[in-house]
Amino acid sequence: MSTQNEQALLDSIPTGLFIGGEWIEGETGATFDVKDPSTNQVIRTIADATPADGIRALDVAVAAQDEWAATAPRVRGEILRRAFDLVQERKEDLALLMTLEMGKPLAEARGEVAYGGEFLRWFSEEAVRISGRYGLNPEGTGHMIVSQRPVGPSFFVTPWNFPFAMATRKIAPALAAGCTVVIKPPALTPLTTIFFTTLLEEAGLPKGVVNVVQTSKSSALSAPIIADPRLRKLSFTGSTEVGRKLIAQAAEGVLRVSMELGGNAPFVVFDDADLDKAVEGALAAKFRNIGQACTAANRFIVHKDVAGEFAKRVTERVNGMKIGRGTEDGVAIGPLIDEDAVAKAGELVDDAVERGATLLAGGKALEGTGTFYEPTVLTDVVPGSAILREEIFGPVLAIATFETEDEAVRLANDTEYGLVSYVFTENLQRGQRMIDALETGMMGLNVGVVSNAAAPFGGVKQSGVGREGGFEGIHEYLSTKYTLIPVS
Repeated sequence: MSTQNEQALLDSIPTGLFIGGEWIEGETGATFDVKDPSTNQVIRTIADATPADGIRALDVAVAAQDEWAATAPRVRGEILRRAFDLVQERKEDLALLMTLEMGKPLAEARGEVAYGGEFLRWFSEEAVRISGRYGLNPEGTGHMIVSQRPVGPSFFVTPWNFPFAMATRKIAPALAAGCTVVIKPPALTPLTTIFFTTLLEEAGLPKGVVNVVQTSKSSALSAPIIADPRLRKLSFTGSTEVGRKLIAQAAEGVLRVSMELGGNAPFVVFDDADLDKAVEGALAAKFRNIGQACTAANRFIVHKDVAGEFAKRVTERVNGMKIGRGTEDGVAIGPLIDEDAVAKAGELVDDAVERGATLLAGGKALEGTGTFYEPTVLTDVVPGSAILREEIFGPVLAIATFETEDEAVRLANDTEYGLVSYVFTENLQRGQRMIDALETGMMGLNVGVVSNAAAPFGGVKQSGVGREGGFEGIHEYLSTKYTLIPVS
């Protein structure tokens, strides 16, 4: 990929806020820089929204709400479908842009474009399937009508690690349901959302239906929007720590909330597992997105009889991974998002080794330009290690062992989180028992990637509330209304 092509793409990205269908400067004219984590160089300088800009965006979304809600479902769906088609036409630009601002390998960025685009296609079809019911009540005294209405103006806070898919996963169902949107993309990776918004414009989205207010001061901008009584929905993807604060703020206005929060995913390998499948699943579940995913496998819980062979095979593959800028051919491991992420990975690895874990591969940051950390394998990780409690968010695979099925379940469930789990076993009955026993909102049985636009994404415990995607996803943006008509 030539630097000339990169620069041409970057130069085409609007630098303003998108409010009321116009790209405008912020209230104060302030800006902030977006950097390429592989080089630490500034790639674009864009408008920095103030709280007043956020409220202005909400004003516009509120003003557009009634007309958008009254827009025919078929029309809403066709706009989403046109947006999907435009994403396919510009998929290489979207992928490159994500690689430049986030660092993931280009092949993975292309995968995110495919995944994120499917939310547009899926919810374009769901827009025309919003339905209710009609029937006689049990007493025979009246007819019951149950109907669905758009929740109303919605505020989205999206994360930096999947800047395209997390935007489409929220925007698509909201638009399909008839809700208007204010979205605050992440300060670290805002350009993808900005570019996607230009495609929504091109697809014919009416002015004011989607508004984009990027900022370097997230909490300052978000708080007054959440506190505004006209807002009816808040959706956030990010850490549990921040999610708790946003839920508390949303409680004041009794807002509908969707929270996709932290994860601490167990990856359980039984002694009857197909190790070839387990190794492939481990590499996908751990190193996809450089380990920077809430769905990333965090704790590898492997039966003691196969742990040695599993660790050996995984280590061989990890040692062959190419590290570098995501635009380079064959790169499997790009940079972490910033220096803090590198420092956290190093601290977790050092703590595990000090407590008795064995380092089989990697284990250190790379010197030089960019925020790179070696893909790492640890084995014999002991209970109490921080790496078993905290979300790693980096390319570190940590292996602990177990002996019995009950012990595996206990270890897997020994966390405040419950987003996703992975289980590898060739025993059908055992697999069914794991579906019932593991306390997670999602599970991969003999597979290392579970996300799909047609499936409900979300967790239990402190991994969040609500679901995104699937038939369930659009209902997060609908309120149910019951009407009784007496029998005459």
